[in-house]
Amino acid sequence: MLGTRKGLAVFEKGPQGNYLQTQMHFLGIPVSIAAVDERNGTWWALLDHGHWGCKVHKSTDEGKTWKELESPKYPEGEEIKDGVPASVKYLWAFAHGGKDRPEELFLGSEPGGLFHSKDQGTSFQLNRGLWEHPSRKEQWFGGGRDFPGIHSIIVDPRDSDHIFVGISCAGVFESRDGGTNWIPKNKGLKADFLPDANSEIGQDPHLLVASKNHPDYLWQQNHCGIFKSENGGELWEEVGQKAGEGPANFGFAIAVDENKPEVAWVVPANSDQIRVAVDGALCVCRTDDGGKTWKDFRKGLPQENCFDIVFRHALDKSGETLAFGTTTGNLYLSDDYGESWKSLSNNMPMIYSVEFY
Repeated sequence: MLGTRKGLAVFEKGPQGNYLQTQMHFLGIPVSIAAVDERNGTWWALLDHGHWGCKVHKSTDEGKTWKELESPKYPEGEEIKDGVPASVKYLWAFAHGGKDRPEELFLGSEPGGLFHSKDQGTSFQLNRGLWEHPSRKEQWFGGGRDFPGIHSIIVDPRDSDHIFVGISCAGVFESRDGGTNWIPKNKGLKADFLPDANSEIGQDPHLLVASKNHPDYLWQQNHCGIFKSENGGELWEEVGQKAGEGPANFGFAIAVDENKPEVAWVVPANSDQIRVAVDGALCVCRTDDGGKTWKDFRKGLPQENCFDIVFRHALDKSGETLAFGTTTGNLYLSDDYGESWKSLSNNMPMIYSVEFY
C-alpha cells in the first residue's frame, strides 16, 4: 500500500510471485500516509488537499468504499507561538492503540500536535499533556517544514499507556500514563546544527521505530546520523558510519527486525545539503550487529546518475521481504532480507509511504 503525491496505490502479489498494481484511490490527491490497522484490517488514508486542507478517510472493506471522517482540529485560541494561531498544516503520522483498546487511534501533525481518538476516528482530541509541555513554544521548531511536526508514534505492545513520539525538531518524548505527562528522551543524541549539540530539546529524529517483539530496543534515523537505544530511550548511542567508512549516515527511513532487534536497514542519502543518492548510486544498508558494522546492498538498484531518496515512511518490512519507494516514483522490493532488489514500477508519483498489509 503506497501513499503517493497523486493518490493511494495498492500492489498485490500474483500467483507467479510478481506484484501488480490492482487499485488506485483518491486519484490526483496527495496521500501523506496510507496505513492499515492490524487489529481489524481497516485501511486509513490521510490526505493533503492543496486547497481543502487535511482530510481523514477510512475503509473497512479493503478499499471498496471509503468514509470521510471529521479531521482533527486545534481548539479555538490555540497558538503555535504567541500570536500565531494553530491549525493543522499536515497529517504526518498514524498509529493504532494497543490490542486491549480496539477503538484507540493516534495522529501526529504539523505544527506538533498529537491527536487521540477513542472511537475509531469518529472524533479526535488534542493531547494536552504534550501540547502544553513547557518546552514547546520556545524550543520546538521546524526543520524541513515550517513548523515542528510529529512524524513517529510508538505504542508499547506491553502497555497501552506507554507511548513514544518523534518530533522534528524537538526530539523523542515519552509518556507512561497514557499521554497525561511527557518527558524528553534525548540523552546521547546530537544536533550539530545547534549551539549546544547535546541540548535536551531541539534534536531532529527523522524517524523513530521499535522492534515489535523487543520494544525496549529503539532505532532512529536522525538528521545527524543513526542512533539506537537498548533501554527504551534512556540512552542513545550513535551507530552510523563515519565519513570514509561507508554510506550509512544521513537519511530519512529506517526499519528494524521484529525478532532480531540488532538488525536494521536504512536507505542513505548524500547529506543534508545534497539530498540525492550517495555518489549517484542507490543502495540499502543493513546492520546485523546493532550498528557495529554495516553492509551496503546494490544488486538491482541504479548505480549511476541516480537522484532518488526515500522519505521517512517509505520503507517497510514483512518477514524477509522489504519494499521502499522513492521521491522520483520508483518502487523496489526484496525477498532476501534486502540483499537484492527488483523494480515493481518506475512510473509512480512521488512516494510518501509504503506499508505491507
